[in-house]
Amino acid sequence: MDSFELNKVAGAVLGTLLFAMGTGFLAELIYKPKPAGDHGYPLPAAQEEPAGGGAAEAAKEEPLPVRLASADAAKGQSAAKKCAACHSFDKGGPNKVGPNLWGIVGRPKGSHEGFNYSAAMKAKGGDWSYDDLDHFIHAPKGFVSGTIMAFAGVPSGAERADILAYLKTLSDKPVDFPKP
Repeated sequence: MDSFELNKVAGAVLGTLLFAMGTGFLAELIYKPKPAGDHGYPLPAAQEEPAGGGAAEAAKEEPLPVRLASADAAKGQSAAKKCAACHSFDKGGPNKVGPNLWGIVGRPKGSHEGFNYSAAMKAKGGDWSYDDLDHFIHAPKGFVSGTIMAFAGVPSGAERADILAYLKTLSDKPVDFPKP
């Protein structure tokens, strides 16, 4: 290839770049961007928690027996739909990613037949009470450190009480709520 051919190739490349830059400058002269202004949704400001963190939140929440006294099982059934992705609620229903929850209240922790629980859940011991279930539904990894349950939890105390009222209906011999 002689130098004349190289000059033509270099000129074509430089000409293309110059054309692209010129088009960009021309577009900036014709079209002016408009500021967004007040359009869109405002983002919530970050809120700092007090040094106590969860303790302050728990102090504001009513005690479980009081919340259970006003709990609604129908609302709990609706709220438990988020649990249905991993758990079944039918008597004799199959285990899914999580164990079947029929008759969970009063059942020993980590004991549902045919489900492989994490070592942390097996080691927890004791029977599921309404208080234990309330704490577990609020923060599974906080209640059973090392659990493999990936659910983040239900922060609303009233919603947790509704779920517990629904779980009470899922038993042949329902366990009574604790007295306020």
